[in-house]
Amino acid sequence: MESQREKRHTCGTICLKYLLLLFNLLFWLAGGAVLAVGVWTLVEKSEYISLLNSSFYSASAYILIAAGVIVIMTGIIGCCATLKEMKSLLIVYLCLLLCIFLLELIAGVLAFITYQELDEELRQNLKVTMQLKYQQPGEESVTQAVDKLQQEFKCCGSHNSSDWTDSVWIQENERLVPDSCCKTPIDLCGRRDHPSNIYKVEGGCIMKLEEFILSQLYILGAVGIGVAFLQLVGMMFTCCLYQNLKDDPY
Repeated sequence: MESQREKRHTCGTICLKYLLLLFNLLFWLAGGAVLAVGVWTLVEKSEYISLLNSSFYSASAYILIAAGVIVIMTGIIGCCATLKEMKSLLIVYLCLLLCIFLLELIAGVLAFITYQELDEELRQNLKVTMQLKYQQPGEESVTQAVDKLQQEFKCCGSHNSSDWTDSVWIQENERLVPDSCCKTPIDLCGRRDHPSNIYKVEGGCIMKLEEFILSQLYILGAVGIGVAFLQLVGMMFTCCLYQNLKDDPY
């Protein structure tokens, strides 16, 4: 009877070990996904940072990169704890999972609050930034960001193309809008602001940029929910394995 109980105990422990190892593999993949999104945000969309007074955009990218690294390192600790069957290391692993889970909840609330502030900032500052800084000395990053924004999102002006009427650069050059407003951008194509020549999108670039930032938050939210679910499963497996393991001397 004692032998059968011991055998069942050993079998259950082995099953839990494999389940926890499988969880850690998925956790690594999730950490890699978070890290990749952070790097992509920083590398591919970094031009838009110059259009914002807030550091929210760049800070969120660095937070994602840090979170991805922490998740991957936590997964390594989990594998070591599982393979070596060290109860003390399992406790460390469980605490790390719990801390990451709580940080995700806090980050989610802060992201929602910050988005509301960022949205208001965009509405107040994007038009002024375009009019006063576009093609001005020392503002090359703003110029590049505006040109990329208008071409990538197929829009013209903050709210509409008439926003460019008060632009410092437009008033000094032979154009009605920048050449990046044109559907086929060539030199001096901004002399004509007819809908057949330039993008006339209702809501302008500000609406497109708001939609982009919101879509980024949806992606982050989906990834965060997925990682949080994995963490709950991992914490459950860790607790079960901890109970099944015999006391070790560490």
